[in-house]
Amino acid sequence: MAARCAWLFGAGRVIVIDNIDYRLEFVKNYAPAEVYNFDAIGDVVLFLKKATDWLGADVCIDAVGAEATGSLMHTFTGQGLLQAGAATALHWAINSVKKGGIVSIVGVYGPTGNMVPIGNVVNKGITIRANQTGVKRLLPRPIEHVQNGILNPKALITHRLSLEEVAEGYHIFSDKLDNCIKPVLIPPKAGF
Repeated sequence: MAARCAWLFGAGRVIVIDNIDYRLEFVKNYAPAEVYNFDAIGDVVLFLKKATDWLGADVCIDAVGAEATGSLMHTFTGQGLLQAGAATALHWAINSVKKGGIVSIVGVYGPTGNMVPIGNVVNKGITIRANQTGVKRLLPRPIEHVQNGILNPKALITHRLSLEEVAEGYHIFSDKLDNCIKPVLIPPKAGF
C-alpha cells in the first residue's frame, strides 16, 4: 500500500526492497514499482545511492519496523539483547535518503532501545515523520480513492478467517505462510 500511495503523493519513481519473493511479485502487480530482493543486491544503501545517481532517495519509507531482517547485527542486538526489535530497515532508510530528505516510519517498533543512527539524521538534516497512521486526518482521501477505483484494498486480502481463527490468522501473517499479504477476520454475522 505504501508503494501504491507513493504515486498518489506524486512520486516519480518507487523502489521496493524486501527479501520475500512472493511479496515482491505482489507489489509488481499492485503498484508501479521497481522491486529488488535485498539478498540479491548486496549493500542496500550502496544500491540505492547508485540507483539515485549518488544523491539518495527524496523519501524513504520504513514500512517494516521491528521485524526487519537483513542485518545479523541488528537482529542480534535489537531482538536478542535489547528485545526492542531490529532497526535494519530504519538504518537503510536513514542512510539511503538524500540530505534534507524525509524518512517516514510507519513500521511498528517495540520499546525504546533500538540502535538508531541519530547522528546521521542530524548531520543530513533529515525530516522524520512517524505515526501509526493519523486516521482522522487521512481517512477521507483514501476513502475517496477507493470510491473512485484508484485504490483497491480488496486486492491486498489474501486470507479471510472467522474470529475464532484469529490465532491461526496471526500465525499465517507473522510467519509469512501461504503467500499471505493481509488476512481479514470476519465476524459471524458480517455477511461477507
